[in-house]
Amino acid sequence: EIDLHYARVLAMRVTYAGELGWELHVPADLALTVYDALHEAGPAFGFRNVGLDAMGSLRLEKAYRDFGLDIDNMDTPFDVGLGFAVAMDKPGGFVGHDALLRARAAQVGPPKRRLDQVLVEDPEPLLYSGEPVLRDGAWFGYNRAGAYGHTLGGAVGLAMVEDESGIPAEVIEEGRFEIDIAGVRYPARASLRPMYDPDRLRIKA
Repeated sequence: EIDLHYARVLAMRVTYAGELGWELHVPADLALTVYDALHEAGPAFGFRNVGLDAMGSLRLEKAYRDFGLDIDNMDTPFDVGLGFAVAMDKPGGFVGHDALLRARAAQVGPPKRRLDQVLVEDPEPLLYSGEPVLRDGAWFGYNRAGAYGHTLGGAVGLAMVEDESGIPAEVIEEGRFEIDIAGVRYPARASLRPMYDPDRLRIKA
């Protein structure tokens, strides 16, 4: 907890932009005065507003998931690369525990569904959502969310790909990918790890 202007603020060392940052949780009745105080003191430190699209671009470059856009209640954490965040041995369990156990038990071999990061190699076209993703010329899935990645130098997105025979990691890392954008196929790269700062060095600075 910190004092910021007239407010007691919870400062949390987390980031949704993939950069060194903080979230400030401000009491609602003091949000405006804290905002004004930050803007008064901030210019000396480069402080300025950013829009939601800018935040979307940053989080997609880092492959951060957004519930309701990239993932929804039809996906399991294992489908979307978030299995590491689930404590299956949590005392007392949790809502959905048994369903996840069944899903994990039913999986034989490599996953049949994976959410991977995609980057269009041509810097001109944009990604939004719903664009077909092809591997070696055949349909492989679709892009769920997209934005222009200014650091990566092209449109970036998170795509759900599917194959009933299973998708080993090397299928993602070694495949020849294309994304169909408005009827034109553009070469793309795909990765299971974030293409920007995959070792999380910037957020640990």
